[in-house]
Amino acid sequence: MATIERAGAPADRQGGMPTRSEIEDFLYLEAELLDEWKLDEWLALFAEGATYDVPTTRADDDADSADQLFLVADDYARLQHRVRRLKKPGAHSEWPRSRTAHSISNVRIVEAEGDEVLVRSVFVTYRAKNDVTDCYFGHHFHRIRVQADGLRIVSKRSMLDMSSLRPHGRVSIIV
Repeated sequence: MATIERAGAPADRQGGMPTRSEIEDFLYLEAELLDEWKLDEWLALFAEGATYDVPTTRADDDADSADQLFLVADDYARLQHRVRRLKKPGAHSEWPRSRTAHSISNVRIVEAEGDEVLVRSVFVTYRAKNDVTDCYFGHHFHRIRVQADGLRIVSKRSMLDMSSLRPHGRVSIIV
């Protein structure tokens, strides 16, 4: 059985497309790194030029940040900046940081082309801070590329399936 190293590369991968089990392990690793607030290691899971976005709760799966309001619409440079900012005391909404529990399920490879796969999964992320626990839920779309150094996220879209952000009002964590 292949194991996932901290950098996100299956230790004994011989090439070819990843299995669903390898993808699941990769997504579980991503969730673990976020829960442990290992943001630099989490960022290392992304390919150079990757994107991460979170549309509003009313957006369709294929929404475009050029046409609609998004809660998060990060290119790779903004993603790097987000990680640096979240680790500083100046990030008031996350200092001290929230405690989170990311849960991933229903992982399916919905498309495979070349060296990339499109993966859909369901998520529930619990956030606890200041004696309040919030629950965010929805589904992720990860486009994952097989590279020489392992699996890397090319794009991640987190679709919130909630009818609104109330009472939360915002998303200050990485879902």
